[in-house]
Amino acid sequence: MHSFLFFIGLAVICISCGREREPLKNKKKNEVETIEVLGALPRFVTDPPGNKSTPEKVRLGKLLFFDPILSGNKDVSCATCHQPEFNYAEFLETSIGVNGRGTGSKRQFSEQNDIPFVKRNSQSILNTAFNGIKNGESYHAESAPMFWDLRAKGLEEQALVPVRTLEEMRGHTYPEDKVIDEIVARIRKIPAYESLFREAFTDDKDPVNVVNLSKAIASYERTLIANNSRFDQYMRGDSSALTTGEKEGLNLFLKTGCAKCHSGPMLSDYKLHTLGVPDSQNREETDAGANNDYAFRTPSLRNLRYTGPYMHSGKFTTLEQVLQFYEDIAGGKIPNPNIKPAQIDTLATNMDVNFRDISRIVEFLNALNDDNFDKSVPESVPSGLPVTGL
Repeated sequence: MHSFLFFIGLAVICISCGREREPLKNKKKNEVETIEVLGALPRFVTDPPGNKSTPEKVRLGKLLFFDPILSGNKDVSCATCHQPEFNYAEFLETSIGVNGRGTGSKRQFSEQNDIPFVKRNSQSILNTAFNGIKNGESYHAESAPMFWDLRAKGLEEQALVPVRTLEEMRGHTYPEDKVIDEIVARIRKIPAYESLFREAFTDDKDPVNVVNLSKAIASYERTLIANNSRFDQYMRGDSSALTTGEKEGLNLFLKTGCAKCHSGPMLSDYKLHTLGVPDSQNREETDAGANNDYAFRTPSLRNLRYTGPYMHSGKFTTLEQVLQFYEDIAGGKIPNPNIKPAQIDTLATNMDVNFRDISRIVEFLNALNDDNFDKSVPESVPSGLPVTGL
């Protein structure tokens, strides 16, 4: 009798377990991406139809990029937050723009300060000439997606947005709708710039203008490319370009679901995704993104070695921390209290990142680095101001 009851009980337990596991059996598994969703970067840059590159434009754009003359208080340049030694990014969680002094980790606000930190982490300008590029599709440089929230298209439009932004380059001295006119007026008064603009834009009677200003900076930025990493060489057919460990990391990168968003030659789909990344504590207000849904653009994974900290808020200092974050998200942990579980992108919650795989994936990510790019800084700029800024 006891044996009979034991077997009946065992049968009930087995049936119950079977019912609990049934949804798992019927659960559709995520399709694993293949290496074909990735790609090597083009060997050459595509210019937009209205701004063909010339050496004269590039030369002018480089000087403007490093010249504080573009800022409201003449104390900060584009290069302040996009430094060559950091792959044209910056080693700060979020940047100190206007009213700051020093570079890198030593940069700080002046003692008398009412300017906030820059809202988001400074992304690298390297390879922005390829922003938005997709496998098998025509590339249009004039519509390339820019910024963490996609608020600009093309490098020409992107170039002057920081100049208009209070905490980045404008400051309190000039209103947003007047600062560009002030910058152009300053440049017109500098004979060296007047000459450089005439050399770069020979068809214009009055070449020093806002359109040409943006064209020159964009032309320089399109020269900042790093398109021959060992990963690029591997994708172009050199099977020996990656180590065994890097190949294993590549396979894990695909298997875990990373490539569902980090795809194409730039390893970014350039779409907005809500992930639950914690806010930076440098600003009092929470950063809800462009659409108030906490969605931000997928960043490129190229040249990550020197472009940390990572994510839009700069809250992760290492790639290992980034991958651990994705492991936590898949496990239901959301570090940003402003975001509900239902808001998190399912591409993130369905990822399968495990701690044991992280080191191999990081090993692969390091194969995306290419250190062969222009890191030179002008010895001086036409305004006579300190190169890069204070």
